Amino acid sequence: MRERTGDTVVVIGAGMGGISAAILLAAQGLKVQMIEAAAAPGGKMRRVTAGGHAFDAGPTVLTMKWVFDEILAHCGTSLAEEIPLTRSDVIARHYWRNGERLDLFADVAESRRAIADFAGAREAQGFQRFADDSARIYHLLERSFIDAARPNPLSLSARIGLNRPHALMALKPFATLWSALSDYFADPRLSQLFGRYATYCGSSPFLSPATLMLVAHVEQAGVWTIEGGMHALARRLMDIACDFGVEIHYGERVSSILSDGSGRKVAGVLTDRERCIAADSVLYNGDVAALGPLLGRPAAAERRSPRSLSALVTCGLERPLGVPLAHHTVFFSDDYRAEFYDIFDKVRPPRDPTVYLCAQDRLASGARSVGQDERAPERLYCLMNMPADGDSHAPAESEIEQCLSSMRHRLEKNGLTISLDRAMLDVTTPESFDRLYPGSGGALYGVASHGWMASFQRPGARGPLKGLYLAGGSVHPGPGVPMAALSGKIAAQRLIADRASNGRSRLAAITGGMRMRSAIADLSP
Repeated sequence: MRERTGDTVVVIGAGMGGISAAILLAAQGLKVQMIEAAAAPGGKMRRVTAGGHAFDAGPTVLTMKWVFDEILAHCGTSLAEEIPLTRSDVIARHYWRNGERLDLFADVAESRRAIADFAGAREAQGFQRFADDSARIYHLLERSFIDAARPNPLSLSARIGLNRPHALMALKPFATLWSALSDYFADPRLSQLFGRYATYCGSSPFLSPATLMLVAHVEQAGVWTIEGGMHALARRLMDIACDFGVEIHYGERVSSILSDGSGRKVAGVLTDRERCIAADSVLYNGDVAALGPLLGRPAAAERRSPRSLSALVTCGLERPLGVPLAHHTVFFSDDYRAEFYDIFDKVRPPRDPTVYLCAQDRLASGARSVGQDERAPERLYCLMNMPADGDSHAPAESEIEQCLSSMRHRLEKNGLTISLDRAMLDVTTPESFDRLYPGSGGALYGVASHGWMASFQRPGARGPLKGLYLAGGSVHPGPGVPMAALSGKIAAQRLIADRASNGRSRLAAITGGMRMRSAIADLSP
């Protein structure tokens, strides 16, 4: 069945990049059709059920709220107007062997006092310098790299200012995150804590550039919890897109991206329902590793760099005993270097994993949510990092149980006891993630950010065919919920600018009679 669509833009995938792009394109009057293989929006912001309760089973935290406010401003609204959210006072709680504990706070001064009590005045002074430098790096890159079309090293230098060599060197591009942390901290526990920021983009702190220090400032600028969880955010944004006329087709997978007779320009898509949708613009929101087969090319052509981390994720009801939990709690391993050696060098589950735990019925501080019975079991989400080998290795049940045992042992050494009973858990493995996100091998962040050139090697917004655009965590500016949203914004900007250059731009009234507050210039780079 062939559908003629005129000015239709087809968006493949209703992850955060696709939804953000769809909102902006529809708000500009373009007809948008979204094709999503899953039964609900959100991509990795997914929901699972265990023990009769719903769990967020993907990202558990929202940062860079300004990204969503800027996108929604084009719709005449803001994030706070659309969904209840609360700023967290405690960013995360951290435990080491024997229950040694450190809380990080949204307030830098409060974190400094906590670090002084935990590790001494010298380490607290180092933290202050670290916080100042992370803020400096973030502000240098916010508009020149993060919220901008993908640069190369020379164009990034030009954006920052070739006459500002000190600013360029402040980015610490040639140092690894782990080596840079030694300039601030003598206590290995603090290096471990702040080195963990590399895992936010699926990478090793021993191989990632020190530029990732900027994550510290991102968190200090605001960590938010969403009422109903992160999946509720995806659903609300999808509702806004639909209010602007976006058509969403769930449970349907695109099997091919079609090109015209020249083979150089997009002509539409073919789905697994044998629907052929003609379109001169297609926006692909998925892992770029899966793009080649959609274009009739081998998948290997898209793999140029090592894959990022995968994970083993459990969701289940528990009655935790021992050390008190916050909403976000991290239980660190004894040997961080060995953990990443296992994952990236030996391509095996770490024998002693760091465990991240999200207590989804607790507030940021650790108190149970209003109305929660303190005696009732609570929803716990646990994650250990894993190699992204989901397309080549299907774990046996014994291997999964070994991972659960490793997690239990680490939690117990750090002061927490939970059952992690396989029969009561929803468990997602790298193989599961590969099935959910084809072509990824289970990698959750695209390629690993190893080496100073890694950030420049992610694809930009334009795809290999004219009229094909890319969004999602595997393209510029990188992984994470707000970064994926920015990728969708950048792709929408590029698509609109390209249409304008071809004389095909237009303005339109918004559904319901509300007039667009902005013209194409507001969305152009």
